[in-house]
Amino acid sequence: MKLEAKNITFGYKKSKTILNDVNLTITESERVALSAPSGFGKTTFCQILAGYEKPWSGQILLDGKPLPKKGYSPVQMIWQHPERAVDPAIRIGDTLAQCPDLDPAVIKGLGIEKDWYQRFPGELSGGEIQRFCIAAALGKETRFLIADEISTMLDLITQSQIWHFLLSETKKRRIGMAFVSHSSDLTDRIATKIVAMEKE
Repeated sequence: MKLEAKNITFGYKKSKTILNDVNLTITESERVALSAPSGFGKTTFCQILAGYEKPWSGQILLDGKPLPKKGYSPVQMIWQHPERAVDPAIRIGDTLAQCPDLDPAVIKGLGIEKDWYQRFPGELSGGEIQRFCIAAALGKETRFLIADEISTMLDLITQSQIWHFLLSETKKRRIGMAFVSHSSDLTDRIATKIVAMEKE
């Protein structure tokens, strides 16, 4: 299985193109680090890869077909700011209950405690919320993860725990990954390939 970005062009204004004819292919089991200077559009590209943003031109293909417009997408995104990815008015457990076919082993592997389920996002730390967000992205149909600076805001212990689990889980399930990180140590340890996103 492969995820392809073909000739992706995007900008926020007609006069300001931030992605120009970008191409990328990720196969299952690959962990691709996206490298580019600040302001290039790495986060926007991640959103396009996961289907959250529509490019001006080009397309995202999963095994040669467009991403599904309805239902659970095999391409899931984990965001840098987990508190923005959940509804503050809904208990975390109710949010997680909306995720289809979630393996209890994922909950256990991420160290999610049962008493967190009854709490609202504002009652949890960023690391605790991020564990829920990662679990929500790892439904049984997930084939690719897009991870945008997912551990930047977390303490070192939580970073280590989260990445250790993600490496183990993606290897076991042959889940491909594209990720952004400003940590060269993390990139060197995790990436199977580094792709420099250069402006045309």
